[in-house]
Amino acid sequence: MMMSLAYIGGYTPDTGGSGSGIVLVDLETLERRGGAPASGPSFLALHPRLPVLYAVGESEQGTVEVFSRGESGALTSLARRSSEGSSPCHLAVNPAGTLLAVANYGDGTVSVHGIDGAGLLTGVRAFPHREGAHAHQATFGPDGVLYVTDLGTDEVRRFLVREGSPEHVAEHPGGPVRLAPGMGPRHLAWAGDHRGGQWYVAGELDGTVRAYDSGWREVAAVAASAAGGKNHPSHLEVRGDRVYVANRGPNTIGVFAGPDLARVAEVPCGGDWPRHFAVAAGHMYVANQNSGDVAVLPLKDGIPQEAGRVLATGTPSCVLPLA
Repeated sequence: MMMSLAYIGGYTPDTGGSGSGIVLVDLETLERRGGAPASGPSFLALHPRLPVLYAVGESEQGTVEVFSRGESGALTSLARRSSEGSSPCHLAVNPAGTLLAVANYGDGTVSVHGIDGAGLLTGVRAFPHREGAHAHQATFGPDGVLYVTDLGTDEVRRFLVREGSPEHVAEHPGGPVRLAPGMGPRHLAWAGDHRGGQWYVAGELDGTVRAYDSGWREVAAVAASAAGGKNHPSHLEVRGDRVYVANRGPNTIGVFAGPDLARVAEVPCGGDWPRHFAVAAGHMYVANQNSGDVAVLPLKDGIPQEAGRVLATGTPSCVLPLA
């Protein structure tokens, strides 16, 4: 039963949306199984081992909330604290389950919180950035580095991570990686292992998807959509040799083949303004923010098909399957 469940996060009335908080859904039937009230839980993350979920509170005075997960998936709030910045929009737990990184979009601050044996947050270290910064996604790489896309400065900021205490996290001596001017990097994904591979990055402001080698040399750059018109790519994910990107404006999912980003397909996302998506059990679940729904797109040979089912839910911005 747990394998078919997912949590959906989104915006609530106090943060400009219409959602009720975090919603628990059965992905097989699209029936609601519960949830928990929360303020602006626009992004969610699971602890890798413990039955614990973390949620941002995307408001001017940003927060991070910790929930315990029951056997049925029911959530109970355990604690809430400051995100150390404004408008946090993404968070991630390191593979060891000892650190939580938060990207604060409003002021660009990156905060790293310690996690204890029960999944609760301990110490914290914040890394402010210069004016105009907009941290958008935090990703722990296989090389012991925390990567944070900064849409406002066209950079990927880097932090050296030693498992355990946030006090030991430090800015990378090589500084940030500078990407194409005006790109507006939003989400990124790694394909490979600690021995080598490629990074893929979605450019929200210039409508591109770009590929970089392990040394951050650009090796490919393509338009994220062939539909024409203004496009603001949002989420990007890699599955096998497929690179998927959600296109806001054209309202499509672009499918590319790595490593040279050859265009494979572009299909309707099943709604309006695809903010995020997740791939699980042979389907793609697309959170369409403006149409207020999650569309279910079956995958055939790695290509999303026409949406067969749609779940109405207020202003969704994140889909987090338990599978």
